[in-house]
Amino acid sequence: MARLRVGVLVSGRGSNLQALLDACATPDFPAEIALVVSNKADAFALERARRAKVAIKVISHRDFSTREAFDAAIDAALRAAGVEFVCLAGFMRILSAWFVDRWRDRVLNIHPSLLPAYKGLDTHARAIAAGEKFGGCTVHIVRPELDDGPIILQAEVPIGPTDDAKSLADRVLMEEHRIYPAALRLIAEKRVKIANETATITLPR
Repeated sequence: MARLRVGVLVSGRGSNLQALLDACATPDFPAEIALVVSNKADAFALERARRAKVAIKVISHRDFSTREAFDAAIDAALRAAGVEFVCLAGFMRILSAWFVDRWRDRVLNIHPSLLPAYKGLDTHARAIAAGEKFGGCTVHIVRPELDDGPIILQAEVPIGPTDDAKSLADRVLMEEHRIYPAALRLIAEKRVKIANETATITLPR
């Protein structure tokens, strides 16, 4: 079976990109990263891609007058590389509805909370301030609304009495690195079906 060709959009250090790169480097993983795109030329994620000998492209959002024009440039780069599916890994730009609709059900994101709770930023501090017993992370299909869309996988992380935002974030990140490649595997193996804004995972035969 041909491996699913994946494009990854990044903006920062790229630890989730590294988790995906490591997974794709194993012989039995059903996906490969064909292109890494960053809106920042100094993103360390690009160095991770270089080390893995994965093609990279820098497309600065500052070079475009509208979000749609920026997204169109990303779309063109992904299609030129033969990308079939997109993963967001610390990509700090909100994608336009045009892009999300053009790649409908083919854009995956990981968010550091148990969605639908705590969309947006500062998720760990907000969860601790609210007295939550658990934080966590969610892999979901992207929709135009912020941090919305069918949920593929989630992982819970207990919040202890001495936790602060950093200590919780560090433990949640370990779970992110585990479930993001797992979710991509499910997608690549065609075991995820989406209907009525709900994702259903089929068990292997």
